[in-house]
Amino acid sequence: MHQVRKKGVGLVEIIIGSAIIVTGVLALSEGYAQYVKFALANEKNIQAAYLAEEAIEVVTQLRDFGWTRNIGSLATSTTHYLSWTGSVWATTTVPEYVDGIFLREIHLADVYRDGSDRITNTGTLDPNSRFLTVTISYPQAHATTTKSISTYISNLNSD
Repeated sequence: MHQVRKKGVGLVEIIIGSAIIVTGVLALSEGYAQYVKFALANEKNIQAAYLAEEAIEVVTQLRDFGWTRNIGSLATSTTHYLSWTGSVWATTTVPEYVDGIFLREIHLADVYRDGSDRITNTGTLDPNSRFLTVTISYPQAHATTTKSISTYISNLNSD
């Protein structure tokens, strides 16, 4: 009779040990699945950051090719987009998606200066400076994520 009890206890130990191992494996599997999910989501965030940086570089290039024609003539009340024509960059008012996912918007705002030539909210309009904001919007999970970056851009060539 005593022998039968030992065999039953051994079987219970095997079942409990197996349950612990299975629970550990499932936890590792779920952790890995979450890691992959966040890594894939972060890929879009990195792409959006690069697209915003590229947009600033493109606007700087457009400035270098002619402030009056490429920057100064753009309405500050209008949303602009960048368009690659195959050989040169251009601005457009028609939404352009990058890779069919990322919407890249360019917003230019007037810059005002005070009597000491400091940038202020009011004062004298500086026709050779604009406040540039680049906004990248893209779907992520069940919502739209938006990333923005801003800087000032000035007419260095006085054209």
